[in-house]
Amino acid sequence: MLKADKDAGTITLDSETTLSGIPEACWDYKLGNRSGLEWILDQYKEKTPKDPTIREKFNTYKFADYREQVIDLITRVTRVSVETMAITEAMKAAKRESNPEVVAQE
Repeated sequence: MLKADKDAGTITLDSETTLSGIPEACWDYKLGNRSGLEWILDQYKEKTPKDPTIREKFNTYKFADYREQVIDLITRVTRVSVETMAITEAMKAAKRESNPEVVAQE
């Protein structure tokens, strides 16, 4: 399943597991064109290969085998995202002091 509801702050992993309380800042922190959480959800989804031979012989991935690891990864990425956004916002809000040496070199 692996579906996110950004407005509600939840991630549904499967029919039995929903993670709630996901901070909004996690979705604001982007790695390229999507958030780290969106990347995780995309990478760990069960996908069916189009090629029938590959599907038959090599399609052995089951999300249930990795559920606990994905939960751990989501918690880690959530923390890093929130802390990075807080640092970024603090840097934006900080008054910039001009460095006389840098100004002289310019």
